[in-house]
Amino acid sequence: MAYIGGMTVRPIPIIMALFATLVPTTGRAAARDIGVLPQGRYQCALPGDAQGQAYVPVPDLSFRITSASRYVHKSGKGIYLLDGDTMVFTRGPLKDMRLRRVSGGLLQQVKSDGTLGRVRCNRATR
Repeated sequence: MAYIGGMTVRPIPIIMALFATLVPTTGRAAARDIGVLPQGRYQCALPGDAQGQAYVPVPDLSFRITSASRYVHKSGKGIYLLDGDTMVFTRGPLKDMRLRRVSGGLLQQVKSDGTLGRVRCNRATR
């Protein structure tokens, strides 16, 4: 015990009170926004130019979201993780490819340095 200004103060409750102000009360501070993409076929393409096609299809990167966190590619099946707006293929033929959701059904490639690439994948059908 300590005496401060003529009062007896117990140090443990003071430390606990200070600690309580630092700890979030919702319990969700460390929680992540894990989700799933809408099911359907996603077609991937590169942007075209003003003199030619509006976009250039890249069928080797196209995929279909089936259920939960699963996808199907022409080379096989796999699993993906959607963390906030960032999607990463964790298993299967597209393993380690990253995409960022830039709008509802539009995803854009994330390069290894974290910048956005040119490839875009758009949800084409349910």
